[in-house]
Amino acid sequence: MAKTAVINASPLIFLSRGQHLELLQLVAETLLVPEPVAVEIRARGHLDPTVKALDRTPWLRCVPGVPTPPIVTVWGLGAGESAVLALAEANPGMEAIIDDLAGRRCAALLGIPVRGTLGIVLTAKQRGVIPAARPVLECLIQSGLYLSRRILDTGLQRVGE
Repeated sequence: MAKTAVINASPLIFLSRGQHLELLQLVAETLLVPEPVAVEIRARGHLDPTVKALDRTPWLRCVPGVPTPPIVTVWGLGAGESAVLALAEANPGMEAIIDDLAGRRCAALLGIPVRGTLGIVLTAKQRGVIPAARPVLECLIQSGLYLSRRILDTGLQRVGE
């Protein structure tokens, strides 16, 4: 497990809504939340479970953003995705937790290790932290996570479900 990783809004939102935020600790001891991501989350209002998680979870650490390199800017990503990739690019080997497909493609081009919400749940199943991935993923899908049936089935096959 890495000491730190950087995370975008959607994995935080889905995992906190589904009450599975603790699964993020399988990825890193500390998760950095760049300021643009924190701003996006806080816009949801103080009653939102993700806003509460940001305020109450000691291993989620809000950090200032870093300048976005031109190679990231040309992708036209959102502020959060760009901030996550800029921070990961500035810290070689740091994993980025991001669901956005364009952001994941940009990360791959830059050689940034990347994982999404699906990967976190599959890791939890592989490590025996959860008995089955399907119920957790179904819960997250009900919370708004989009996974195509093909991607869902492929992921579940990887963990024997």
